[in-house]
Amino acid sequence: MHAGVWATLGPLLWACGLALQGGMLYPRESPSRERKELDGLWSFRADFSENRHQGFEQQWYRTPLRESGPTLDMPVPSSFNDVGQDRQLRNFVGWVWYEREVTLPQRWTQDLGTRVVLRIGSAHYYAIVWVNGVHVAEHEGGHLPFEADISKLVQSGPLSSCRITVAINNTLTPHTLPPGTILHKTDPNMYPKGYFVQNTNFDFFNYAGLHRPVLVYTTPTIYIDDITVTTGVDQDTGLVDYQIFVQGNEYFQLEVFLLDQEGKVVAQGTGGRGQLQVPNAHLWWPYLMHEHPAYLYSLEVRLTAQTAAGAVSDFYTLPVGIRTVAVTEHQFLINGKPFYFHGVNKHEDADIRGKGFDWPLLLKDFSLLRWLGANAFRTSHYPYAEEVMQLCDRYGIVVIDESPGVGIVLVESYGNESLQHHLEVMEELVRRDKNHPAVVMWSVANEPASFLKPAGYYFKTVIAHTKALDPSRPVTFVTNSNYEADLGAPYVDVICVNSYYSWYHDYGHLEVIQLQLATEFENWHRTYQKPIIQSEYGAAAIAGFHQDPPVMFSEEYQKAVLEQYHLALDQRRKDYVVGELVWNFADFMTNQSPQRVIGNKKGIFTRQRQPKAAAFLLRERYWKLANETMYHQSAMKSRCLENSPFNF
Repeated sequence: MHAGVWATLGPLLWACGLALQGGMLYPRESPSRERKELDGLWSFRADFSENRHQGFEQQWYRTPLRESGPTLDMPVPSSFNDVGQDRQLRNFVGWVWYEREVTLPQRWTQDLGTRVVLRIGSAHYYAIVWVNGVHVAEHEGGHLPFEADISKLVQSGPLSSCRITVAINNTLTPHTLPPGTILHKTDPNMYPKGYFVQNTNFDFFNYAGLHRPVLVYTTPTIYIDDITVTTGVDQDTGLVDYQIFVQGNEYFQLEVFLLDQEGKVVAQGTGGRGQLQVPNAHLWWPYLMHEHPAYLYSLEVRLTAQTAAGAVSDFYTLPVGIRTVAVTEHQFLINGKPFYFHGVNKHEDADIRGKGFDWPLLLKDFSLLRWLGANAFRTSHYPYAEEVMQLCDRYGIVVIDESPGVGIVLVESYGNESLQHHLEVMEELVRRDKNHPAVVMWSVANEPASFLKPAGYYFKTVIAHTKALDPSRPVTFVTNSNYEADLGAPYVDVICVNSYYSWYHDYGHLEVIQLQLATEFENWHRTYQKPIIQSEYGAAAIAGFHQDPPVMFSEEYQKAVLEQYHLALDQRRKDYVVGELVWNFADFMTNQSPQRVIGNKKGIFTRQRQPKAAAFLLRERYWKLANETMYHQSAMKSRCLENSPFNF
């Protein structure tokens, strides 16, 4: 985007930014709540003006978008980049505009006891929202939800419809997460007037648009605003501590019921804060760690309040998994038992839809994870959709939940403005995902240039802030083994290390991997005395390329690199190495460069989710690890053996 746009809009956007307040409960239907999905085709236009500011100058939000110029049909949720054939749009940087006319149920627009809320799951990167031409919300950050109470607008007259306009800017600056810079190329002999490019320091394509579901939902005007649940175990008794926040009135009653999977009430309480005790509790266990993994209770909260107009009720049901998480110098413990992460890193990325949420794709990915015998993944390098977290809860897939703090390598990205934004992002992330039992650790960043002088204070502050927000989970950030001094590592609970031996250096020399990895492990553990996760490792392979002896980019070389890592990991995984996450689950799109052949090919599956040779290697290893680490009933071991690739 042209530098003048931020000079004009920057102060306005910061001044109008909404303060973080209130809850972010996932919008579930209940006897008191309804929801209307707004997925489908929206009207769309990119602002191709030189300064990308024409939409604001002409106030495109005041009238239907079609009246100010031509529009395209654009599916929501999806990235806009790969849907059409316009090369300019695929690489567009600046403001794009979305619009949707919505017809609301009559009772929503006429019943003043109904609160109507617009919720946007993700808009990358900065979003401004209008309803019927009236500004209702702004949000900075492309990976977390935000919402606005639009009751007064839709209940102000006889209209039963409303026009929703969303302007989104995907420009990344040194102070966004992730950061980026705009490079203006001014040589008139080489570039046209006003030419600029977006530079980033991360290795995935900067997809943009309305990436996740958009919906309108209702609550009563006195409503359950937020719920915080933490769990514990006392011998065989499960402990569920809850805190409930209510908006709209100071006078109300709350009843709380905990139901098991058969719908039986196993504990109940009253009031906004308390502890439920569950005798002989079913614990939430990860996939392949128990005969009945991922057990979820239902916490039903019932609010009643008396008003001059009569009684008001609100109901909300929250899935709850009872489990504990702890870290020692050598182990990561779930429910007091050693847990070994064997899984993947992922990206929200697929053909055509880009980073757009897609249910069939999501279910395919989870099918492949379970086929692999994977028990965990990291949300590299940003928070994933809420629906992903819900499936992890249901299937027992453990999650390292990562912020968008990737590519933080500029000194100016460690100033107060960047720090404040990073703290707000962590607040939003914790607020959204705090009740998911599958989330066992927060990751505040990936491969930051933490050796820079300002980084120590920066990450000490972010990590401490995250721990204060949620004392129940450990905190990490992911470091690069090539950094000589890491100023953030002393403050984390688990050391997560990325390395690519025999790929980014010592090209083709597989024989050095075991020694270099062993040296890395010893150095990290000797220095910090904390458990270590090999949070990234791997090599690229172009599906169908074969070479024997193995050479780089062949499927055989990718497989051989993984095998050498596994030999080194096996030397330390019964000591202080507590996990391994391969890079990557599937091939994904990146910016164009001579080093990337239509994206990053380090996936063990292709972008279309077809297996490479490495997928079968990992499947064999992960099922073997699962069988070796089982400590529970023989029935579970028999069940796992039935699904194991070792069952011939």
